[in-house]
Amino acid sequence: MQQIFRQPTLTTDRFVLRPVRRSDLTRIEYYAADIRVAASTVRIPHPLPPGVIEGFIERAMKSEREEDVWVMDGGGPNGSEVMGVISLVRLDRNQCEVGYWVAPPFWGTHVASDAVHALVTRNPLGHDTMFASVFHDNPASAKVLINAGFHYLGDAETFCLARDTTVPTWTYSRKLLR
Repeated sequence: MQQIFRQPTLTTDRFVLRPVRRSDLTRIEYYAADIRVAASTVRIPHPLPPGVIEGFIERAMKSEREEDVWVMDGGGPNGSEVMGVISLVRLDRNQCEVGYWVAPPFWGTHVASDAVHALVTRNPLGHDTMFASVFHDNPASAKVLINAGFHYLGDAETFCLARDTTVPTWTYSRKLLR
């Protein structure tokens, strides 16, 4: 029998990380449709086809899921100011991979740094190690990881849907406290 994990809401000084909900659809879809956001991720296609974000939200809300998704919400626990999205994908051997994007109006405000720091320090999934990869042309995301205590593992490459090509990446890892 699989244990159902209730995803916690995490509070930072400036915003909360709360589980994604259906009412986030319009804002997430709006930002995800921006080529600047989509091109900084692996999984967001551009142009954004209808139903992609709705399917993403539905998968994130299932009790049996492989990815836990939080909204960076500047409006508080019951708010609706979507500043970005951060997620943890469960991997084998008690590990996970963090992925995130920040909405363009909040670029340069350290929202990503605060969100990654919150997940690292609170370790809501109780994992031993967290991984992350960023595109070579996104050094700001690499800085977020380094500032959160991640260590560089090496170079790789991955396919980016929005760019429709393989993109070089830097890969990082961080041991977590339980």
